[in-house]
Amino acid sequence: METKEKYDWNKNGQLPEELEVLKSIINKTELVETTKWGGIVYTINNKNVLGIGGFKDFFTIWFFKGVFLKDEAGILVNANEGVTKSLRQWRFTSKDEINEKLVLQYIHEAIAVEKAGLGIKPERKEAVIPERLQKELDASTDLAKAFAKFSPYKQKEFIEQIATAKQEKTVLARLEKIKPLILQGIGLNDKYRK
Repeated sequence: METKEKYDWNKNGQLPEELEVLKSIINKTELVETTKWGGIVYTINNKNVLGIGGFKDFFTIWFFKGVFLKDEAGILVNANEGVTKSLRQWRFTSKDEINEKLVLQYIHEAIAVEKAGLGIKPERKEAVIPERLQKELDASTDLAKAFAKFSPYKQKEFIEQIATAKQEKTVLARLEKIKPLILQGIGLNDKYRK
């Protein structure tokens, strides 16, 4: 049986001495150390403020709401441009690059950002109903009313069921399967939920 590897931000024990230097600086603040997603994360009032980790070519502090930091030193990077909205990293390649005073300045600012409640709300993507499903909804007011009663999450499950079909015969078969469920108020995956 195949087992999943636990993802660890400090992959293969990379740079433990450098991470200890960062931890010693962070411990001078009011942040609380915890472990999340296999990595070291620091919180305030149970809210994520920053994390640290070692990678192959660098070690880093990542600020969960780094987009709100002034970054006067111009050191923060978006590790996943176009995808990551808020998180920013400060990367180091040696412990000699760690400026304790500057690190503390950024950490205190990150704490202030969290205490101020700043954040980016996730964008809600409007689900697009496939043309074939829309025709069925338009043809039956009972079906349309029953579909409208579902939460957006459950509507999306039905939409994806139809949208992912590649052949017309599959679309038709799936429509015949989901129409009675919709009319009965049963979600597509309700049988798997407790």
